[in-house]
Amino acid sequence: MARNQMDIRKTIRNWMLPIAMVTGASSYLLYHVMPEPIHMAGPYLERILSVVQPLLIFLMLFLTFCRIEPKDLKPHRWHWWLLLIQGGIFTLLGFAIVLIGKHWPGVGSDAEVLIESAMLCMICPTATAAAVVTRKLGGDVAGITTYIVLINILAAVLVPLIVPLIQPMGGMDFWNAFNLILAKVLPLLILPCFCAWLVRYLMPRVHQKLLQWQDLPFNIWVVALVLAIAVTTKAVANSEMSWWLLAAMSVISLLCCVFQFAAGRYVGVRYKPHRTDVHPEVEARGRAVRQVTAGQSLGQKNTVFAIWLGYTFMPPETAIVGGLYSIWHNIYNSWQLYRAGKHQS
Repeated sequence: MARNQMDIRKTIRNWMLPIAMVTGASSYLLYHVMPEPIHMAGPYLERILSVVQPLLIFLMLFLTFCRIEPKDLKPHRWHWWLLLIQGGIFTLLGFAIVLIGKHWPGVGSDAEVLIESAMLCMICPTATAAAVVTRKLGGDVAGITTYIVLINILAAVLVPLIVPLIQPMGGMDFWNAFNLILAKVLPLLILPCFCAWLVRYLMPRVHQKLLQWQDLPFNIWVVALVLAIAVTTKAVANSEMSWWLLAAMSVISLLCCVFQFAAGRYVGVRYKPHRTDVHPEVEARGRAVRQVTAGQSLGQKNTVFAIWLGYTFMPPETAIVGGLYSIWHNIYNSWQLYRAGKHQS
């Protein structure tokens, strides 16, 4: 009996992400078909969600920073390659829209929406939950946390520079847009780090207690994923876009997801440490860790931030691509975690 219960718990744990995704989608669909009086609670639920989601992100980052020594947060060479990929492709796609508008004005707005959707998929910063998945997969938590900080800074600089070339921002200049983005990302990057290191050095017993809760960040992420998928389902269900454009955006987001996970893993494998006296077995393990870490750094996105970027700086239709991307990267991570769980058993 005990053996069967352990097997059931293990199966549920291995399939936790698909269960969370189905739960999130089903929750909104169930709410959608409920009687109209119940829908009056919608605005209140949205307000609660606007508080709960950032709180969950804060807790995930706080617990992640608790596990990282400050001296471990340092850039590596593979960080710069990933930044070049994200920033470079985002910039090239922006110039492509400018060229289309000048030389092929008859191409139409739908083509621009699809290119802008790809731009969002590329420049979107790494998800804060990526550190949780990376730890589960045996990657370098400090390495991916460092990249989360770097890519948020890059996005804060590039978006105000490139987006005005393709979409007027209602009189908003670079510094206004820059400050708007920083105000969105800095509180959820700096405050968790500050609080975690405050606990580390001033409350060591509390810090040690927090380190004992190994699965707490993952469990928090599961709850956050349920909410994120529910929001995605709402966005898709209420979208007024044509079905063919929605299908095209699904394909664009899938291609961007596949490319970024593959490119990240490739960079992780190709990266060579500065030292040349590393034992081959140690280097093989390090290469596997870098492959996981770089793949998650480039592939797993903060899709809530992508949705906000779409609504704030681009045509509102593009915001849908963030929700679509979240489906693909969570499906891939579900498979990776399932495979890792099977391997460990």
